[in-house]
Amino acid sequence: MKKKYPAIPLLLILTGLLAGATPVHDLYLFGAVNIAGRVAGSRDVAKNGVYGRQADGSFAHRGINYPAMLTGSFDPRDSQVFHVAALCGVMTTTDGGHTWRIGTRWDMTEPKSVMVDPNAPDTVYAALPDGLGVSTDRGHSWSRHENGLPERGKYTQVVTVDRTQAGRVFAGSETGIYLTEDAAHNWRRVFPAVDTVTDIRQSPHDPKHWLAVSQSAGALVSRDGGLTWTPLTGIPDQQALYNVAFDPTRAGRIAIASWSLGLLTSEDDGATWVFRNDGLPEKHHVWRAAVDPDNGRLYAAIDGGALYGSDDFGRTWRSLGMEDSRIQSLVFVPCAQR
Repeated sequence: MKKKYPAIPLLLILTGLLAGATPVHDLYLFGAVNIAGRVAGSRDVAKNGVYGRQADGSFAHRGINYPAMLTGSFDPRDSQVFHVAALCGVMTTTDGGHTWRIGTRWDMTEPKSVMVDPNAPDTVYAALPDGLGVSTDRGHSWSRHENGLPERGKYTQVVTVDRTQAGRVFAGSETGIYLTEDAAHNWRRVFPAVDTVTDIRQSPHDPKHWLAVSQSAGALVSRDGGLTWTPLTGIPDQQALYNVAFDPTRAGRIAIASWSLGLLTSEDDGATWVFRNDGLPEKHHVWRAAVDPDNGRLYAAIDGGALYGSDDFGRTWRSLGMEDSRIQSLVFVPCAQR
């Protein structure tokens, strides 16, 4: 019987601890700071790339100064090993970010998303501007696995692994949502679209419940493990939606981030939605949203602004630092993996 490893919450979100509580998860941010003052070709002294949450709730830079790290995925057997989607390709560290290597070839650059299969953690998937890359040796080497993807229109923004079954993976592309159930050897389209699918997430409470968001076609929901998808009512469908986040601490609570709309939340499993922008900057360009699995704190990363946190699911907000940043993703990793 194949050994199963605990699933890692991949793109969840940012800081904030209950007073006196010991965190169960470490939090990592991937992105860039001082973006307002950056000029191409100038000397850049800002520290960009990976930031880790400290005991006092602040964030400290880790590893190399690299301005285009979009997201990371950690090995469930060893949190010192993680893979990052970066401008130059998929970068891997085995010592917690002190040293790095690029495993992808010259023809696999600018990945948008990367994810370890929690039930087969030697296997890593990468969403590419022109398809899908797969590594079966912990990121050391990569190959393309695109059988079933269209010859044209396979720009892929996000790749997400089903935590309940090794080799079951979803890819969100410019032509819809694709599914493989044999570790990317074969793909089939389970939802056709003409708008790029920007995020796909599995509920932490019900593995059959999935949500997806798109550039200009609203949000989608699946209740049968991603086999069929239908539009999610109550969500505007003319503005870009960047990501969706489930609250692991309370079933029914969901957040969606948008540049133009700000932050939308639901507390009845998506039946109704409200805007939660009061207390955020006037230009509430929410680049990413996430929910802390330790305490249910909701986070909103404002593009070019700061990281905000809410302990009442968006009714009130406070700044948590990281001013003048663009946080591309927020990843929680169980502390027990150290």
